[in-house]
Amino acid sequence: MSFPVLEKKFSSFVGIDPIPIVHGCTLAEFAQMINGEHWLTNNLQCDVKYILCDGYKHADLYDLPIKPSPNLTTMSAVYLYPSLGLFEGTEVSVGRGTDKPFEIIGYPGFKNGTYKFTPVTIPNMAKNPPYENKECTGVNVKHFGDVYIKNTKAIYLYWLKGLYSDYPNKEKFFTSFFDQLAGTSTLRTQIKNNIGEDAIRLGWADDLKKYKATRKRYLLYEDFE
Repeated sequence: MSFPVLEKKFSSFVGIDPIPIVHGCTLAEFAQMINGEHWLTNNLQCDVKYILCDGYKHADLYDLPIKPSPNLTTMSAVYLYPSLGLFEGTEVSVGRGTDKPFEIIGYPGFKNGTYKFTPVTIPNMAKNPPYENKECTGVNVKHFGDVYIKNTKAIYLYWLKGLYSDYPNKEKFFTSFFDQLAGTSTLRTQIKNNIGEDAIRLGWADDLKKYKATRKRYLLYEDFE
């Protein structure tokens, strides 16, 4: 499946060009890109075989028949994941250990939240989640994912900027994992410096343009409009 999104913060694999968090490719397209761009070490090539899906277009939306992850249980969570996943490099819970993973965000003592949740260990889903057995206060963003994220097709930085601004100990808000999720330290620095969303997106523009040109060479299906 390809997410209907391309405007994303760039991440980098060792030895390859930057790619977006949401790459906008089917698995077959992305595998061919890996081969065609020679991203594997020692110029290795994968033996890629695929079967085309008759009538599919990248703009098509559908409900996944099988959960892609134990913690991506709804299509709302799937749409929200590229935005909320960055919180896993912060002190904010994304709802692991609840029945709404990647649909809620918060932490103990968050003063601007109204939604209450208490993460617990859930077998085969969440073992020792952040803030286990501690009540968190936050926001339920499920409806936002169903409507806004689905239709705007872009990562949403408002929550990240807002929760950083509200966090009482800003020096501890980001963990070392955040830069791995974002690909570089740039986004973390921009959030700390209160750079606006438009300016942050502008910083992605050149790399995104290059990636789109590369991606286009490997498409098997009609592209987004």
